[in-house]
Amino acid sequence: MPYGTIDFERELNPEQFAAVSAEPGPALVLAGAGSGKTRTLTYRVAWLLHELREAPWKILLLTFTNKAAKEMTGRVEQLCPELERPQWSGTFHSIGARFLRTHGRVVGLENNFSIMDEGDSENLFKDAVNEVDKHYLKEKDMPKVKPLLGALSYTRNTCGSFHDTLMERYPWAEDEGYLPRFKDFASVYEQKKRESQLIDYDDLLGLWLQVLEKDDEVRTQWQRKFAHVLVDEYQDTNMLQSKIVDLLAANHQIMAVGDDAQCIYTWRGANFENIASFTDRHPQAQIYKIGINYRSTPQILNLANSILASDPGVVKFPKELTPFNPPGEKPYVVAVFEPRNQADFIIKRIQGLLDEGYSYSDIAVLYRSHYHAMELQLELSRHRLPFVITSGVKFFEQAHIRDIIAHIQFVINPMNTPAWQRLACLLPKVGAKTAERLLKLMHNEVSTQQAVEIDLFNAAPEHSESIPEAMTTQAVMSKVPADAREDWDSLATTLQDIQEACDDSRCGDAIQFAVEGWYEGYLKANFDNWESRAEDLNALIDFASRFSSMTEMLEQLALTAPESGDKVDEAESAYALRLTTIHQAKGLEFPIVFILGMADEYFPSKRAMEEGDLDEERRLFYVAATRAEKELYMLYPSKVLRPGKGVQPLNPSLFLQQLEAGTYQVLRFSNMQF
Repeated sequence: MPYGTIDFERELNPEQFAAVSAEPGPALVLAGAGSGKTRTLTYRVAWLLHELREAPWKILLLTFTNKAAKEMTGRVEQLCPELERPQWSGTFHSIGARFLRTHGRVVGLENNFSIMDEGDSENLFKDAVNEVDKHYLKEKDMPKVKPLLGALSYTRNTCGSFHDTLMERYPWAEDEGYLPRFKDFASVYEQKKRESQLIDYDDLLGLWLQVLEKDDEVRTQWQRKFAHVLVDEYQDTNMLQSKIVDLLAANHQIMAVGDDAQCIYTWRGANFENIASFTDRHPQAQIYKIGINYRSTPQILNLANSILASDPGVVKFPKELTPFNPPGEKPYVVAVFEPRNQADFIIKRIQGLLDEGYSYSDIAVLYRSHYHAMELQLELSRHRLPFVITSGVKFFEQAHIRDIIAHIQFVINPMNTPAWQRLACLLPKVGAKTAERLLKLMHNEVSTQQAVEIDLFNAAPEHSESIPEAMTTQAVMSKVPADAREDWDSLATTLQDIQEACDDSRCGDAIQFAVEGWYEGYLKANFDNWESRAEDLNALIDFASRFSSMTEMLEQLALTAPESGDKVDEAESAYALRLTTIHQAKGLEFPIVFILGMADEYFPSKRAMEEGDLDEERRLFYVAATRAEKELYMLYPSKVLRPGKGVQPLNPSLFLQQLEAGTYQVLRFSNMQF
């Protein structure tokens, strides 16, 4: 291709062209949803190579995924096949690894260092914990290896205080005097890594920053190395990434591309201030706004703009999406009676959409939290409709849900060996063989007790000793591993409470005993996202409350579980309905979108409402709405059944109430089931 044959101005709209052809220097490109962000960034690289004749090794392109990097460099090759592609294009972590292979000696690394995977990191951290305190991992309610590593990772990526992170996540640890011990664990972990020339995933960034801050010569070399630093999805950068970028682009040769309205990952370390304060850190930065949306109808965009307009403070740089596509239907707000009616409406509407010529893969159901899709997953399975979950496993297949269900399964049927094995093996020092041996002892205790009572009274007893009660007999307790005895006693009490509730057909109470009993401490100690998992479990309590017996609930779960022939394989998933959290849907688009749970305490979440921090929740709603191309449905239940409280009213989401009149139409779907 001869020089000068790319007609940038013809192939781009005026907003895109202005950003692509910007003079070298600091620039912030605010690319709205569906406005062609990737296209803009790709053509910017092509412009630098093709029009400015920049050397490919002088361009640094930082992305968050390998897929994004490959997609952009691949498009650049198509545009400029005669030119060499950029040599420094990739994720932050991949570029960090290349950097450390050359300059790692500044921080004590040889160039043959090894990068640990998650499992290796956990094993090494466990060794560090045992070296500091060999008794710590036996502590019942203290966070274990994975949660502690999660807290350490968050702290490093946010450049924050380990103490503050731990206080926020595990405040009870301070009362037990363990916070100083946690710092010792982290210190020994770092020492072990260095001794073995090992680094973990976070070191790829952390040590990169250390080298830049520590060695003036290396820092200057890298600042001169790149004439252009391009950063994709800038609103998702954390403090560690931002510091690296600012040091590399100290001469302000940076173009950051992102959208402050789509900053939704602060919970995992993204810092909204990185994009909000960009012009403060890079004076004279030019701001380019790209707002022509090629994805959605004007009606959907009117609603999306209304979401942000209802609270202007939710973004730093106000903008409006303008439509390119022809008009369509106004988005629908769908009021239903109770949570499971959302599933009824969606399934009926899906049938209509299929009749209209849409396929399952054209349809996505989005939700704020996993438990919002619980009822829908059950109904889709019952109707044998093909669906895939792109934000994790199905609700009832999640580990914490299966753990709680195992409590119930074992109480209902003490011969259920798999349920018992799942429970018992959660305890310290209890493996499969020990669990099997203890179960036999428990059954033997019940049989012995029954035989004694029959001999004394010459008749079968009216009430014989139960398996949960047998757990605390001397014969059984003497065989329980010493490290597990405290947990064992607590589990036995929990199972006894569950049994009493099941006998009285108090299904919601039975689940609540399981959730708030022994397992509560286990959940907090073993999962770094225990708060969101606790929300799932509270939803399970509400779900169980509508059944007249636990047997009925377990039967429904079993009957709606997919059979082996019903599973959607990878090839078939391209033709299936998509279920996903909004966080995982960012960057995707679908002709038809349903948003579940648009009620207060659901979305925005109860936690966000209590803390008064609604900005990110509002941006999350904006991201959800802008995934839709042709039709958007926002559903909310008006009632919910809660154990001990009966039917409780739910208000439509604050976000729905604040939408501008005329941006949506209301549908009322009445299919009462309480």
